[in-house]
This record gives sequence, C-alpha cells and structure tokens, in this order.
Amino acid sequence: MILQTLAVAAGLLAIEPQPAGVSASTASIHAPWNALLKDHVRNDLVDYEAFAKSAEFAAYLRTLADTRIEGAPRAERAAFWINAYNAYTIALINKHKERESIRNVNMFLGVLRGKGPWKEEIVSASGRLLSLDDVEKILRSEFKDPRFHFAIVKASRSSAPMRGEAYEGARLNEQLEDQVRTFLKDRQVENRLDLGNSVIHLSAIFDWNRADFGKSNEAILKFVAPYFTGRGEQAAFSASRLTIEFSEFDWSLNLLQPREIQ
Repeated sequence: MILQTLAVAAGLLAIEPQPAGVSASTASIHAPWNALLKDHVRNDLVDYEAFAKSAEFAAYLRTLADTRIEGAPRAERAAFWINAYNAYTIALINKHKERESIRNVNMFLGVLRGKGPWKEEIVSASGRLLSLDDVEKILRSEFKDPRFHFAIVKASRSSAPMRGEAYEGARLNEQLEDQVRTFLKDRQVENRLDLGNSVIHLSAIFDWNRADFGKSNEAILKFVAPYFTGRGEQAAFSASRLTIEFSEFDWSLNLLQPREIQ
C-alpha cells in the first residue's frame, strides 16, 4: 500500500505520497480505538462510563504503550500522538472518577494536590511515560501545525469536538481540515462573526496558543478567514476591519449523559 506522509508547507502539514514499498501503516493499531469512538461518542460527547468498563479500551492503552513509532512516516506519528492524547485524557478522567470538570482533577477544596491534570504522568506510549502536556509539546515541536489544537480534546464543552473516529496518517490532512471547519462553524457560542459590529468572537484556544497561529491578531484572522466562506464574511475579512473578542471557555466535562445514550 502506498502510504502518505506529512510535510511542512506554508505553515501546515501538507500530504505528500510515500513511495511504494514503505512498511505497513500503523493505522491498524488504532482500529480498536476507532471502534470505541464510534460506539461511545455521540454529538461530540463521551460516554466515560462505557470506556471505564471496556476491556478493549484497556487493551488499546496497552497497545499504545508497546508500539514504537520512531521512524514511522510523519503523518503516522502525528496521528499516533493525537490518538494517544485523546485516549489518555479519557483514562485520566476515569482514573479520578471525575464527572464535572477536568480542572477538578487533583484538586481538593480549590487547592491543587500534587500535579495538575495536564502534568500528571499518565500517558504510557511508544515506550515513554509522559504527561498530556508532554504530548502536546511533542505535537507542537515536531509537527508545527496549529490545526492539531482542534484535534486534541481537553475533556470540556468548549474544547475541540471529540471525533467519532480515530486519526489516521493517510487521512490526517483531511481530518484536521474537517476538525477546524467543524470547530469554527459548529461551536457558535465560542466562534461567531458579528458583521454588524465588525467583530469576530473566537475561542480562547486561539488566544492561549497564539504563538502557534502567528502570535498577532492579524495572523489569527488570516488563519480562520478561509473557513468563513459566506460572501459577507469574505468581504469583512478582505476589508481588514474585524476585531477579535475571545470567548469564555466552558470547562464543564464533555460528558454524555445516560438520557442522551441511545
């Protein structure tokens, strides 16, 4: 099978075909994760109880720990770390039996006990023991594509939507594009264009990670502009008259309630 890999181009990871004869894709290791997501994610919400009870999920985490991805194509490595981040975020929530907010992890009466949720070394992947922050640093430093911020899910209502399928190296560029488009168009509370007042409301994700989007507000606007395709929207961006207001972030757990499970 001809694999595909990602190359840095124009600040994004562009798909380039790999020559025939490259070793088999690591996508097969994510097949159980793909099935779990299809079964236990509805409308971007996660059935944490189902994951907690799943022997298949526990087995998938062991597979992540045992798999070595050094030397794998770039796209395969990126997909691996995104999947690992999302899977271990669910594992973290279930380890601490948290059902309100990830920010409650390792907190007691408002005081942090030990490491915070993103610094706890819970990620066992590719022979390494890492925190969620460590995985995010790998994605940031190795792949230099800000679109990954809309693929990793921080277990909250305002974070990137949990995709109902695993990320795959061969489809990663397509999946990342879809994630950004979905995030900007479906998260209308956080992301909306107020043409009457020449204001665009954007998720705090852009503000917190502005270095990855080019630092300035102008760079952020340049990044999001292609995803707003209406005639009036395009005219507003072309006129360079938009100002940004960053939205409040809802840290409520992206929990699929029993009544929502069908």
